[in-house]
This record gives sequence, C-alpha cells and structure tokens, in this order.
Amino acid sequence: MPTYEYECTTCGTQFEREQKITEDPVKECPECGNSVKRIISSSSFVLRGSGWYVTDYVRKSNFSTSETTCGSKEACGGCSANKS
Repeated sequence: MPTYEYECTTCGTQFEREQKITEDPVKECPECGNSVKRIISSSSFVLRGSGWYVTDYVRKSNFSTSETTCGSKEACGGCSANKS
C-alpha cells in the first residue's frame, strides 16, 4: 500500500498516510482541521546499475563486438575455422 505525504496549507504540519490508490486523498489537517495538499516526495523505489537486460544479464559472448577467433569482425554464428 502506498504512503502519501501531506502538508497543511495553514499551519505547515507534515504527515504521512498509508492509503489505497483508490481511496480519496486526505482533506483535513489532523492538528488544526484546515485543508491539506499532497506533497510529491522521493520514492523508496531505486534502480541501480545500468538497468538494461542486454548489458547486465545476457551472456556476453552473444553480443560481443570484438573480433572472432578466425579474425572476422562480424558475428557469424560459428566459425568454420574452429570446426574439425
């Protein structure tokens, strides 16, 4: 359940509420009873690393741009020079 942060427009009190996405936003300050506004705060969701499947998890040999064992600069799916 997401946590929303609110701030009172009169007294400046800040508070958080865990609410369902479908719930109506809080409209009243718990301290003074005046109106509140929802604050956009930083998320606890963090992406780390480069974030791309191809660069992080796929076998490096499938996407190598270096020379192949036969000296060709293109990926050929198997080098006939290495086959007996």
